[in-house]
Amino acid sequence: MRPSTSPPTSSSPFHDHHEEGTYICKQCDAPLYFSTDKFVSDCGWPSFDDEIDGAVLRVPDADGMRTEIICATCGGHLGHVFLGEGLTQKDTRHCVNSISMKFIPAGQELPSLVQTASSASQEVTNQTAYFAGGCFWGTEHLVEALDGVISVRSGYMGGRKDDPTYEEICTGRTGHAETVEVIFDPSKTDYRTVAKYFFEIHDPTQQDRQGPDVGSQYRSAVFYVDTEQRDTTEELIQILKGNGYDVVTEVEPADIFWPAEEYHQDYYANNGNRPYCHFYVKRFR
Repeated sequence: MRPSTSPPTSSSPFHDHHEEGTYICKQCDAPLYFSTDKFVSDCGWPSFDDEIDGAVLRVPDADGMRTEIICATCGGHLGHVFLGEGLTQKDTRHCVNSISMKFIPAGQELPSLVQTASSASQEVTNQTAYFAGGCFWGTEHLVEALDGVISVRSGYMGGRKDDPTYEEICTGRTGHAETVEVIFDPSKTDYRTVAKYFFEIHDPTQQDRQGPDVGSQYRSAVFYVDTEQRDTTEELIQILKGNGYDVVTEVEPADIFWPAEEYHQDYYANNGNRPYCHFYVKRFR
């Protein structure tokens, strides 16, 4: 079974970080927050009550309830913003994943931007894919290291209940699979490359399990967003079958993606561990 899933309260690197300076986007090096806007909220994650002008965009979250915050320069996922909590005079809390940021101390020159595409052009060019391959901690951790991948989020898809909790999907009765949402830049990679990698970091021949994790929530599945993704996925499966693999991966149209609880996001990066049932195996000749 997987390690304890208790929400971390102090493992986030920038949670108790109080040095003066600037927090920048890990993906593109764009400045996001000044340390003067950081405050302690006791939520276990870095909290800011303001952003650098024009640095952060707010978009409706896929769960239909929360507001996601993304880097305005590269579109990378940062976290969520909450209003009306009364924690500061600005009455705003940007709850940001430490893994999405880097810190530049005061007096040190800020790096040049890695990419400078506008948020509007990013919305046009970025593409999304959804994969389920066992515990989403491992899938997320390995996929987000791929060149061209902008962000990866853990969540739930393919079930019958709206806005499920982790405890509910662990019963195996909601029908959801632990799924990752992958946003990638098609000018740097393509769906076929990402999908091939997915098939090589989990075992697509295991039915309703992945390693020591057993249950339908750990099934292998690809949730396609268009017919091109469906056709590419089915082609890859046929290649694997031709290579002798008895693939059981389900191929289904994408449904509502329900983001997992915050402590599941970037779990290994925030806790200093490594995947226990995901590793690379070359399956395509």
